[in-house]
Amino acid sequence: MPTSWIDLDSLQKLFRPRSIAILGASSSPAKIGGRPVAALLRNGYQGAVYPINPKADTVQGLPAFGSILEVSGEVDLAICSVPDAMVKSVLTDCAQKGVKSVIVFSSGFAEVSERGAEAQREIAGLAAAAGMRMMGPNCMGMVNFADKAVASFHPAFGEDLVAGRIGLVSQSGAFGGLSYVLARERRQSLSYMLTTGNEADVDIGDCTAFLADDPNTGVILLYMEGCRDGAKFIEALEIARANNKPVVAVKLGRTEAGAAAASHTAALAGEDAIYAAIFRQYGVYRAASIEEFFDIGRACVVGQLPRNDRVAMVTVSGGVGVLMADDAHSRELDVAPMPEAAQARMREMVPFAGPRNPIDVTGQILNDSSLLARTLALVTEAGDYGSIIAFQGSLGRNPDFLDESREGWLERSAKYADTLFSVAGFGADHYVAALEDGGIPMFEEPTYATRAVAALRAFARAFARPSETLAVGAPITFESERLDEAQSLAILRGAGIATPALGSANSADEAVAIAERCGYPVVAKILSPDILHKSDIGGVKLGLRDAGEVRAAFASIMAAGERCAGAQVRGCLIAPMYAGGGVETILGVQRDPIFGPVVMFGLGGVFVEALRDVTFRVAPFGIGEAHAMIREINAFPVLTGLRGQAPADLDALADALSRLSIFAKANEAQLESLDVNPYVVSDQGGIALDAALIVAPK
Repeated sequence: MPTSWIDLDSLQKLFRPRSIAILGASSSPAKIGGRPVAALLRNGYQGAVYPINPKADTVQGLPAFGSILEVSGEVDLAICSVPDAMVKSVLTDCAQKGVKSVIVFSSGFAEVSERGAEAQREIAGLAAAAGMRMMGPNCMGMVNFADKAVASFHPAFGEDLVAGRIGLVSQSGAFGGLSYVLARERRQSLSYMLTTGNEADVDIGDCTAFLADDPNTGVILLYMEGCRDGAKFIEALEIARANNKPVVAVKLGRTEAGAAAASHTAALAGEDAIYAAIFRQYGVYRAASIEEFFDIGRACVVGQLPRNDRVAMVTVSGGVGVLMADDAHSRELDVAPMPEAAQARMREMVPFAGPRNPIDVTGQILNDSSLLARTLALVTEAGDYGSIIAFQGSLGRNPDFLDESREGWLERSAKYADTLFSVAGFGADHYVAALEDGGIPMFEEPTYATRAVAALRAFARAFARPSETLAVGAPITFESERLDEAQSLAILRGAGIATPALGSANSADEAVAIAERCGYPVVAKILSPDILHKSDIGGVKLGLRDAGEVRAAFASIMAAGERCAGAQVRGCLIAPMYAGGGVETILGVQRDPIFGPVVMFGLGGVFVEALRDVTFRVAPFGIGEAHAMIREINAFPVLTGLRGQAPADLDALADALSRLSIFAKANEAQLESLDVNPYVVSDQGGIALDAALIVAPK
C-alpha cells in the first residue's frame, strides 16, 4: 500500500466546523476582525460563534470572551485576526484549549522577511505539536457555502450565500474573493472557497484532496502559483481521478527561466514543463484565462462526460459550422460525417441543407420553427455521436422560437441521457437557466462550446484509464559518484534496458582486442565522467573497420582528452557499430526539487534542445502512461513509419520508458540526472547506444 501524505480526517473540523471562535473579533463589521462575525450572523450559520476580545463585553450582539480559554464549549475552528506579534500567544491558548484547527489571517511572516519565516516556523511547529491544523498565515480564509460557515474577511461574502457544486482552491486570497464575484456573475455557485496563503501547514494538496473526497463538490478549480509538497499534490490528484472529479487549473508562470545545464533533460525540464506533464498525467485541464477557468468548470457541473469522441454540429450558419468543426478537430474530437441514409433524409427535409457534418439547416428555420428539433432528432438517432452541439444564433432570445426551442432541447436531453448536448448562441436569462438545469450548457461563443466538449471528453478518457500498480524495488549502489558512459550503460542494462556489448580499453592493444571480440565495424568513444558532449571535442570515431583504424582512433581520442584541462579520462569505450536502422530518440531523467524524478521523451540527436519537442512524466509510471507519453510529441508520425520505413516498435519503447521511470523512482535519492541519447528504436525492439548518468551530490 503506498504511503499516504494526506490526513483527510484532520481537515474535517477546519472545513466543516460546528463552532467558530474569532480571535481579535471587532464590533465593527467593516474591520477585518469584525467581518467574519457579521457574515456568520447574516448568513445564518447554525454553529456556535465565540467572539474573543478582552476589551469588550459583547461583539455585534454576541457575548464576548477575554480569552479562548474562557469558552466553555468545544471549539472546532479558531480564526486568528490579531497583529503578527500576538499570533504565537493566542495560538498557544488555542493549543491549551484543544482547538482542532485555526485560520491565521495575520500577515508579517514568511512573505516579508527571514525573521518572519522563522516566526512562521515557530507557529507551525506549535500547531503541529498540538495536533491543530492551520491554514495560513497571511490568508483570506475559507467559506463552506452549504453550512454558511464564513471564515473569511473578504467583503464579497454578504447575505444569501447559495451552495453549488464547484469547489475553488486559491493560493491568492484576493483571487479567492474575486472568484466568488465572478462565479455569481456567471450564475455559478460554489461548494467551498479555500485560500491557502503562506501554507505553513494546510496547502493546496490538502485542499484539493478534501474537495476530491467531498460529496457536495462536483468539480475542483485550482488557482495556483506552485506547490511545496509534490507527493501530497500528486496524491490529491490521484484521489480526484479515482473519484471521477474533474480538476481545472490556472497555473501561473508559464514562461521558463531555463538556465544552462549539463544534460539535455536538465536544460529542458523547466518548472512549467513539469507542471504541464503532471496535469497531462493526472487528467487536469489547464485553463489559459479566467474566462476559460470558469467556463470549463461550469461545463463540468452542468453537462455530462461524453461516451465517445464523436461530435455532431448542427448550425443555422454554414460559416460558423466550419469554424466549430475546425476547432473540434484541433481538439482531438472526431467530426465524423453522418451516415449516408441520414444525409439523404436531411436533404428531404431541406434540399439545400449541408447534411454531412457540420449539418447546416440554413435560414430555412425562420420558415419552419420545428426544423431544428427534427434535425436534432435525426442526428441523435443516426450517428452514435457522444456529443451534439447546435449553433442557433439568437433563437434563444426570439419570442417566436424561444419556448419551442427550449422544450425541444429539454425533451431531447431527457430522452437521450447518455448524450452530451450543448448550445452555442444567445439566450434570455431564463432560457439559459432552464437549459442548464436540464444538463445542457450554453455558450455565446461557438468555439467555447467545442472547447468545453473537448475538455469533458478529455476528463472521460482520463477517468477511464486503468490504474497501474507498479513495484518499485530497492535502490542500487553506485560504484562511483562520477560515472562514465560504460558505467552508465551497465546500470541501464541492470534496469532491464537493452544496451550493446562493449568494453573499456586503456591501451590501443586492448581496444583492438575488444573490437575483434565485438566484430567490425566498431565505434570508439572517450570515457570520461567530465565530458558529456563527446563529439564536440573529437571524442567519437565511427565505423572503424580494422585494427589499424582502431589504433589510430584510440590515439586521436586520447590526445583529444589531454586537451580537456581538468577532465578525468579513463580510456576508450569500444562497441559494435549499430547498423540496425530505426529512429533515434532520447530518454531522460531529471530530479525535480518538488516532484522528484521526472522522465523525458523526445526524438534524439543534437537538435533536441533547439526543437524542444519533448514531453515529461513524473516517475514511476506503467506501460499505458508511457504509450500516451510517446504519442504527445509533434514528431510522433516519424515513429509510425514514413516513406516506406517500418513502424517503430512502440511497445519496446514504452517498456523502456516505464522501466526507466521505475529505476529513477527507486534511486531518486542518488540520481541527479540521466540522458539516454540516442535510444534507437527499430521495428524489432530498441537499444540504448549512449548514456550519461549524474549522481546527486551527497
